[in-house]
Amino acid sequence: MASEPVARAVAEEVGRWGSMKQTGVTLRYMMEFGSRPTQRNLLLSAQFLHKELPIRFARRALELDSLPFGLSNKPAILKVRDWYLDSFRDIRYFPEVRSRNDELAFTQMINMVKVRHNNVVPTMALGVQQLKKELGRSRKVPFEFDEIDEFLDRFYMSRIGIRMLIGQHVALHDPKPEPGVIGLINTRLSPIQVAQAACEDARSVCLREYGSAPDINIYGDPNFTFPYVTLHLHLMLFELVKNSLRAVQERYMNSDKDVPPVRIIVADGEEDVTIKVSDEGGGIPRSGLPRIFTYLYSTAKNPPELDRPNTEGVTMAGYGFGLPISRLYARYFGGDLQIISMEGYGTDAYLHLSRLGDSEEPLP
Repeated sequence: MASEPVARAVAEEVGRWGSMKQTGVTLRYMMEFGSRPTQRNLLLSAQFLHKELPIRFARRALELDSLPFGLSNKPAILKVRDWYLDSFRDIRYFPEVRSRNDELAFTQMINMVKVRHNNVVPTMALGVQQLKKELGRSRKVPFEFDEIDEFLDRFYMSRIGIRMLIGQHVALHDPKPEPGVIGLINTRLSPIQVAQAACEDARSVCLREYGSAPDINIYGDPNFTFPYVTLHLHLMLFELVKNSLRAVQERYMNSDKDVPPVRIIVADGEEDVTIKVSDEGGGIPRSGLPRIFTYLYSTAKNPPELDRPNTEGVTMAGYGFGLPISRLYARYFGGDLQIISMEGYGTDAYLHLSRLGDSEEPLP
């Protein structure tokens, strides 16, 4: 436990760094810089992160301390805030990065920081659920909760940015990268292949939970590739396919009718690459559509209890965080996620992905 003067000094440092302006990096720069991972470039990258990451961690720690409705005082939120303060301290008080050995030690340290934050999403979800329970609101999201949704959008977008910066730097140390891969960015990513992998993962979760899973049909040019972050696309498609499988499975579970497949269509447009995930799972009521991108709404009939330990890994549904976070991943690179639903029939999710090499916009 830190002494009071030490804690006060750290709080002052966090306040000072949290008031600084963060520096955005364009994806084009990330790709061009990362295509030549020389020792000098890795040193420059580490020096940039040594100054940039404390600003980003401090800003989030300050915001976690000033949330409305008493959310800041929930044990789960306090735990996340402490992770951000620990990470701020680890990076801020790391010695100046001047040599190759310094750079390697710094890289090892920020990779540990990234691992520390692996469970931020479910832990934040627990804090939000604790608040929701306390206010005695089952599914209805009050209008004034907009403030929490806006905070969570900012918080998770910042988290995506921090993990992208750290992940890119760490991945550039791979001595044998796959052809066309620059750090986390695959310049020749096949959306069909990523869709196939995401579908396999989502179907295995569905099989484990229900004992069976609808088929999935994928349409598109198997030879088409474009630059994107494989991890991000897999995460988004896994979430969308999982939702569709659950909707179809629950609709046809006790039916004699043939179970319709989930359909995925990949379209290569001039401006965007668009992936449509289409199901006949009964759709979402029109009254629920405005809330599907809020963090306190789930289409699941029985959302799991977050404070019960989940010993089986990923579940089919749903803390209500999957869709809004997937949309943030799409928007991080200038894309978007849209949901169009026909109650009584099914839902179409349109994932619009920007072509990465084209953007000169600084990333969040």
